[in-house]
Amino acid sequence: QVRLVESGGGSVQVGGSLRLSCTASRLTHSMAWFRQAPGTERSGVAAIDSTGKIGYVDSVKGRFTISQADDKRILYLQMNSLKSEDTAIYFCAADDEPDFHAPAGRRGDFEYWGRGTQVTVSS
Repeated sequence: QVRLVESGGGSVQVGGSLRLSCTASRLTHSMAWFRQAPGTERSGVAAIDSTGKIGYVDSVKGRFTISQADDKRILYLQMNSLKSEDTAIYFCAADDEPDFHAPAGRRGDFEYWGRGTQVTVSS
């Protein structure tokens, strides 16, 4: 079992930045950020695995950066140039197997999930 705890969410104006963090209770081989806005499906935003594979959904390319701390137990999502459509609950996910479906993973790719952190972008 892996416990994932997200932090760093909050409210920001359009064009602003936020950095999300996710701390895992132990090492895993793939990690990702998903998001879910009201009335929508939870969908992958960015993912990374132990082989070095990184993927982003098109809508965040060039604005968001996924990375890990050196010990690979902390996952980050640096979000710049935020838009109102980025408003959602952001969830951290992890799995003991590397690899994920392009571009940024599917829910079934990840066994472990955090409780989420709210990101609100307003104009």
